[in-house]
Amino acid sequence: MNRIAMRASAWMATATLALSLTGCGYNDFQRLDEQTTSAWSEVLNQYQRRADLVPNIVATVKGEANFEQETLTKVIEARAKATSFQITPEVLTNPQALQQFQAMQGQLSSALSRLMVVSEQYPNLKANQGFADLRVQLEGTENRITVARNRYIAAVKDYNVLARSFPSNLTAMVFGYAPKPNFTVANEAAISAPPKVEFGK
Repeated sequence: MNRIAMRASAWMATATLALSLTGCGYNDFQRLDEQTTSAWSEVLNQYQRRADLVPNIVATVKGEANFEQETLTKVIEARAKATSFQITPEVLTNPQALQQFQAMQGQLSSALSRLMVVSEQYPNLKANQGFADLRVQLEGTENRITVARNRYIAAVKDYNVLARSFPSNLTAMVFGYAPKPNFTVANEAAISAPPKVEFGK
């Protein structure tokens, strides 16, 4: 009888613990943490897709006589910096690292945007079907980046609301679920700003 009572007590304790963890948001933290990780992976996939397009764009533009070399150099340098950044799990919990990552991707966005504006001044390049195809692919990738970033921003927002709300914030403290840094508004504005182009320089 004692064994049965002990088993019943153990079962009740386990059930109580499970219910308390469910009620305090533990399972929600698991779900939302996975959601942010998945959303971040998609952001990285789209940034990599863009980086993979750059060598072909550069090679095509190099074939255009007298193309503005400074613009081309900035694209090459920006891609080198963006792809050299070491992506580790800590990036998602380190505001400074995330900001640095954003800045490098923003520089590549700006450099590519300027290159596309400058290319309008070269009729042969505009008429090049290969370049036109790459341009369409780049535009599509930029749109995918925006969608992926927005999904990540939304996922982090949901996670952070849970981490800061009562009583789930107590669970966050116990299990170490700290709020995650997110893409900044200032960075979003900088990325979306059109490049300033002064021809003849």
